[in-house]
Amino acid sequence: MGGDKGPAAIVAGCASSAQKNPDIGFILHGPEAELKELVARRRALEGRVDIRDAADVVSMDDKPSQVVRNGKGTSMWSAIEAVRDGTATVAVSCGNTGALMAMSMIRLRKLPGVNRPAIAVLYPSSNPQGFNVMLDVGADVKADADDLLRYALMGMSYARNGLDLRRPRVGLLNVGTEEHKGNTELKEAYELIRDQRETAGFEFVGFVEGGDISGDLCDVIVTDGFTGNVAIKTGEGTASLIGDRLREAFKFSPLSRLASLLAYTSLRRLQKKIDPRRVNGGVFLGLNGTVVKSHGAADATGVSAAIKLAAQLADIKFTDKLAAHVAALPAEEPTG
Repeated sequence: MGGDKGPAAIVAGCASSAQKNPDIGFILHGPEAELKELVARRRALEGRVDIRDAADVVSMDDKPSQVVRNGKGTSMWSAIEAVRDGTATVAVSCGNTGALMAMSMIRLRKLPGVNRPAIAVLYPSSNPQGFNVMLDVGADVKADADDLLRYALMGMSYARNGLDLRRPRVGLLNVGTEEHKGNTELKEAYELIRDQRETAGFEFVGFVEGGDISGDLCDVIVTDGFTGNVAIKTGEGTASLIGDRLREAFKFSPLSRLASLLAYTSLRRLQKKIDPRRVNGGVFLGLNGTVVKSHGAADATGVSAAIKLAAQLADIKFTDKLAAHVAALPAEEPTG
């Protein structure tokens, strides 16, 4: 109920997903009368939807602390509870990111050994698999060296199980590739990640730069939530700008419009590759349950992509595999 485009876009995304995958069932959370009316218009959802009545909605302006205290009657709380009690395998939400993370941490709890959960996204890249895993992209603006180590391990697990990479290559995002660059946390994280590479079964390529996020130097990009969030939103804005400029260029003259017709198939292929809606969905890593955060402005195409990702994670029992990898890490030493 909390997405920018309202429940109609969510239901349309569910219908699109239902047409592509006959094995997915849906539990929709929100005002029952409103959802029933929307579902009734979608033949693909007939017999495949349960509705959980929840009168209240978490808005994009609500503070996470307020939602945790007063949000039991909301659709978001209801969705997280469905994962907690085992009714649902995965929760997907287009709502307030901070509230969703806070609520997920309270109700699902963190995995043993995880101090800060992270949000991981698939970022389009020139690697053979077509994507790189990047985390954190906004769960927490802060991350110390030990957090970055655990992000590396969670990202490695995501790449191995989600992208089928036997020995993922992990890079630590920095302002340069030289070992002497970066702040104290990054230098400490470099050593911690390097020392775990053989035990955990991944390659560590060392420091990487912003240009490597979409490159083929590594498969997993590790960073703090502040830097990661700026990076992915810069990428989304750049993709949108490229699309706008291409449309302008092909409308410039009769000859350019003819050229666009001749290049139509190639342009459609390019559009799909740079369309952020088709890789929509950030995964909350480090919780006792799987939660996928869709972009707040997602339309039916974006919602369907987030559901597809959620279903794939459910099929491979990703949370169980992630828990096993995190449990293999040494416990964080107390400070002070």
